Amino acid sequence: MKMNILFATSECSPYAASGGLGDVSGSLPKALNKAGDADCRVVMPLYSSIAPEYRKKMTLLAEFEVPVAWRSQYCGVWTADFDGVTYYFIDNEYYFKRGTLYGFFDDAERFVYFSRAVLEMLKYIDFGPDVIHANDWQTALVTVFINTFGYREDPKYYGIKTLFTIHNIQYQGKYGLELLDDVIGIPPHDSAVIEYGGCVNFIKGAIESADKVNTVSPSYAQEILDPWFSHGLDQILSEREYKLSGILNGIDNKVYDPETDTNIAAHYSLEDPAPKAECKKALLEHFGFPTDDDHVNEPVIGIVSRLVAHKGFDLVKHVLEYIILNGFKVVLLGSGEYMYENCFRDFAGRYPQNCAAHIGFDPKLARMIYAGSDMFLMPSKTEPCGLAQMISLRYGTIPVVRATGGLKDSIIDCGDKEEGGTGFTFQSYNADDMFYAMERAYELYQDKKEWNALTTRAMKADFSWSVSAKLYIGLYEELISWN
Repeated sequence: MKMNILFATSECSPYAASGGLGDVSGSLPKALNKAGDADCRVVMPLYSSIAPEYRKKMTLLAEFEVPVAWRSQYCGVWTADFDGVTYYFIDNEYYFKRGTLYGFFDDAERFVYFSRAVLEMLKYIDFGPDVIHANDWQTALVTVFINTFGYREDPKYYGIKTLFTIHNIQYQGKYGLELLDDVIGIPPHDSAVIEYGGCVNFIKGAIESADKVNTVSPSYAQEILDPWFSHGLDQILSEREYKLSGILNGIDNKVYDPETDTNIAAHYSLEDPAPKAECKKALLEHFGFPTDDDHVNEPVIGIVSRLVAHKGFDLVKHVLEYIILNGFKVVLLGSGEYMYENCFRDFAGRYPQNCAAHIGFDPKLARMIYAGSDMFLMPSKTEPCGLAQMISLRYGTIPVVRATGGLKDSIIDCGDKEEGGTGFTFQSYNADDMFYAMERAYELYQDKKEWNALTTRAMKADFSWSVSAKLYIGLYEELISWN
């Protein structure tokens, strides 16, 4: 008999996504259903930004009122099937008819409403979950609310277990205590569950309330027990360590496939990797670099990232000129903090034949960088999992990464001859160590036979969701066995 899983998320590709959570929400439920042991369905907000071609395929299931502290707010539930997954969409234009997904003064109230609506919805649809799988701070309160407001007294909620996944512990849903009465409305005797450090903390509430807590890589699950990584939650995580585990994220191999990707200049594969050279030439042409043999033979290192400190750009900023002067071409796609954007603009202006920056985001250009670069740089200070290093491997582009979180779990250093390396890693959060890893990559790049063997190992690496989906199924089965 299949398990019923309700996957609660604030974003999900292809409907509405702003980052890794959207990619995971779009891929994991599909992989779970494909494995055959689960009927995993997704619930998310009905954002106004969802494209018309998707909205016209939705049908209305139910309409009801949702309590939000002293308020009573409208809720419509729409549904659609896509790629083997049933989706439920929570409709309330007051909360979700916005220009972007997040960043509003009332985000706390918006996702308090969403969390209550997820639970209220179960009274009106023909689906009873065995497990509700909540994700990040936006749905953390689902795991709190199911144990309050009388839900457990209703037979429809008997036996439902909860799993909470931390995708990035930096974003916790921290607000002032005034939200307890005015927005959250939780009974006073339960308020301590979500209080922490003199404020309301949504993730802390989920760590307390969920039956199981996991993160998106085994190493990150251990790292967040350390104050340096935990952003203040190490104490509560240490107290609840018995709940904690880590499962590495995956990628959708059909979405990221150099053999079929329509965004790249030439298709190539493990069996026929030669056309990757055409992708490199196309990338150089796109950025206005020379394409004579001397320039084409220089290694191109690609970066696709948010330009923020915890992604390691203070390290890159410190040695970027050395990188360029030592024979690398650097191509960047990203946006974020002004000082990093300005740094790359400056170097692109000073070294127009060796450095280029596209400030912003362009999905097609991202694929061109994955396919056309020789190496891919991710020097993160912290990285819960990371998907870009897995995508770059899929395209035969060699990652240079700091060994932290999911980067540590997914990239084997080329110095490990027994394991057969797939990239270059460095341990210390230090610009010189990062540069030394790049120098090692440059040295191996000069040996075409060894480099080709490395790209072959990279493309053979399997980070499809099939492996991780089985681990999640095991976690769900463990939860359900407690009944």
